[in-house]
Amino acid sequence: MTIHKPLERAHVADIISQAGATSTALAIVGSGSKLRLGRHAPCADHLDMSGFADGLDYQPSELVLTAGAGTLLSEIEALLAKNRQMLAFEPPDWSALLGARGTGTLGGLIATNIAGPRRVKSGAPRDHFLGFHGVNGRGEMFKAGGRVVKNVTGYDLAKIQAGAFGTLAVLTDITLKVVPAPETSVTLVLRGQDAAQAVASMAQALNSPHEVSAAAYLPPDAAARAAGSGGEGLTLLRLEGHGPSVTFRAGALREMLAAGDLLPEVASVALWRDVAAVQPLLQRADSLLWKLNPVPATAPSVLAALQSSLPVIGSFMDWGGGLLWIELDPAVPQAGANVIRKAVAAGGGHAMLLRAPVDLRVQVDVFEPPAAGLAALTARIKAAYDPADVLNRGRMYQPQA
Repeated sequence: MTIHKPLERAHVADIISQAGATSTALAIVGSGSKLRLGRHAPCADHLDMSGFADGLDYQPSELVLTAGAGTLLSEIEALLAKNRQMLAFEPPDWSALLGARGTGTLGGLIATNIAGPRRVKSGAPRDHFLGFHGVNGRGEMFKAGGRVVKNVTGYDLAKIQAGAFGTLAVLTDITLKVVPAPETSVTLVLRGQDAAQAVASMAQALNSPHEVSAAAYLPPDAAARAAGSGGEGLTLLRLEGHGPSVTFRAGALREMLAAGDLLPEVASVALWRDVAAVQPLLQRADSLLWKLNPVPATAPSVLAALQSSLPVIGSFMDWGGGLLWIELDPAVPQAGANVIRKAVAAGGGHAMLLRAPVDLRVQVDVFEPPAAGLAALTARIKAAYDPADVLNRGRMYQPQA
């Protein structure tokens, strides 16, 4: 294995240019926390971006942060916390889920576009991604966006990089908008609901004027692991903000739903940390895990269809039903892909095989296979950015012969 560890953009450009000239695939790596996410597509050459961990430019009064792509998320979040600010999309710590160490880097976060429970209110990393410097698969240095929100004319190139898994360009410096951290938070807990009742309650709460910042449903087994509450499901509705406002909104929401107990801040923060991290709510550390995104109203029927046809050993909902985690026994052939995708398609959504052994992440489509038109558009974008297919070759879809 050859490991390249550049410290300057020009060096990154040289490495990629040489790889393109020899059609050598490069695996783009930061801290390595997300190597088990996406298709298994090993490359002999690694481009280690951990050297891009300086150049921090943070203006708390402007709510803008620029940092090198190799900067650790833990360092960024600690710095923001000192100024009572945060990343709005609540990046989850999936280190236990993926069997990795550390919280990952800023570049890895943007590349995978991962968001936590607050996505229902604040969106994903893509929605807070203002600009970047990077190098495309041709070895050309370029930049897009800037340090203000309303700075885009023409194509918003930042958006297309978020969630591209490093297959279009290598980002060296990233600019994000940040937000003030809430003064306090509480969680309204509705007990004893089933999946259909929970989705109805979450929809009612999220469509109310009470600014719910997260909505999840834990069936009895997941609830027992998260909160020690055995025998009943928990519907969780989080409220954040200024103290008096939270108190008023929590009372109004409780009255509207005619039910619910309030979980205080310390317990609320711990509970949502577990929901974001996922693994604390699962049965096993070696199970097959699917991340489904159905239309929220269809989530209960999708779950019921899967439970009737597959050995589902665990599940729970986040994002008001728009995120459905499905845990399967490791022995399920082909990770149950055909059944999973048929069920979620009937629910108007898509699915990702988030955790599986190496052999399955080669045989089974990890990401939802795109329709013909979308596949053609994706191929044209890939050809424009990386015609030699140098960057993270095969990490999202099977390489074309």
